[in-house]
Amino acid sequence: MTAAKNFSIVIVFAALLGLLGIGGFMLFQDMEGPEVILSPDTGRASPHQELTLTLRDKKSGIRSVTVTVKKNSHSLVVLDSAFTDGRREQRVTFNLKDAGLKDGAFDLEVRTADTSLAGFGKGNTTTRVYPMRLDTQPPRVSVKSMPPYVRRGGTGSILYSVNEEVERTGVKVGDLYFPGFKQPNGDYICFFAFPHFLTMAQYAPEITAVDLSGNAMASRLVIRPLDKVFRHDNINLSENFLNSKMPEFEQEVPGEMTPLERFLKVNSELRTANEHKLLEVGKDTAPNMLWHGAFQQLPNSATRAGFADNRSYIYNGQKVDNQTHLGLDFASLAMAEVPASNSGRVVFAGQLGIYGNLVVVDHGLGLQTLYSHLSEISANVGQQVKKGDIIGKTGTTGMAGGDHLHFGVTISGVQVQPVEWLDPHWIEDNVTSRLK
Repeated sequence: MTAAKNFSIVIVFAALLGLLGIGGFMLFQDMEGPEVILSPDTGRASPHQELTLTLRDKKSGIRSVTVTVKKNSHSLVVLDSAFTDGRREQRVTFNLKDAGLKDGAFDLEVRTADTSLAGFGKGNTTTRVYPMRLDTQPPRVSVKSMPPYVRRGGTGSILYSVNEEVERTGVKVGDLYFPGFKQPNGDYICFFAFPHFLTMAQYAPEITAVDLSGNAMASRLVIRPLDKVFRHDNINLSENFLNSKMPEFEQEVPGEMTPLERFLKVNSELRTANEHKLLEVGKDTAPNMLWHGAFQQLPNSATRAGFADNRSYIYNGQKVDNQTHLGLDFASLAMAEVPASNSGRVVFAGQLGIYGNLVVVDHGLGLQTLYSHLSEISANVGQQVKKGDIIGKTGTTGMAGGDHLHFGVTISGVQVQPVEWLDPHWIEDNVTSRLK
């Protein structure tokens, strides 16, 4: 055999070894099966509840997934999917409506494979078995307090129990939701609003609950509604007010426009955005009462505007806009110190559109107070405050025409009548005694 032939054989043999090495590396570099995440993973399910599987593999794509329901000696495949796009994360959704199950225990088996060369090209596999229970019965709610009196624009409260653990529960008013908060003894407390913009005929609160299996219940809440007629005011817009105040809003409402045009955008579009922000802030609340007793009015102050006052804005003798004032305006000395009206935790401290410099204090169970138009803020988010602690000074920031404090109360972000919470007799009759 010549030297040239020997050299060729060596080259071919080396190439074969190289291919075998690459194949071996590809074969054994990924020896782990995909990660499997089931959501919701509560150990319970109802036939129509949507279950989601998230499948992940760090080194290879996801090849397939099979979901099998097993009960006693019977089994049924409820999901069988193959993936061809080679992605390392796949998400699939399924339910058990065609599984033919009755209430009781069963196993949910999830088997998934990746696209690696392990297993003679079939990929690494992961098999997870979830012990589960099929539940088709909705939760049962028992209201333990007498039907509450709820005045239009005001707040109602109920104490109730639920016969099982739930994902969420509360009172629904149209598109608004007021969550209930579980207490140490297992009962729930819920504060809910009679929104000022609803009539007596339109107000139909429902108590709702959704259990861990996705079963839902909703029933009309028995209440005693009381009507309320709100005041109407005319607000004259002067050139001096528009020219001095509207430059504050040029960043939030940009563009070339007259001071009146900017005012109309601020008073409608920005106002709406600010209300949505308060709904978001309203979710940041403690599950228990942080306050005690009646809330405190700004010391030595007079009330200059009421809650839900309907305002027509007049410019050069013509009505140009109409909005609702949500809060109480308290006037005192200029740059007067503003105390927290009750104990709680600061959940917002900063600038917010028409409210100017604003502090929001959470008092628990969805109840929060607002202090706006401040010239100075002396509180930080997360700070625990006691009734009377100074959190700022009155001012003219935002849409304030003169130095005052705009004081507001919200229930889960929905603005309600503050006067109720300033009245110790109302609190005793409608909150404290009812929730014992």
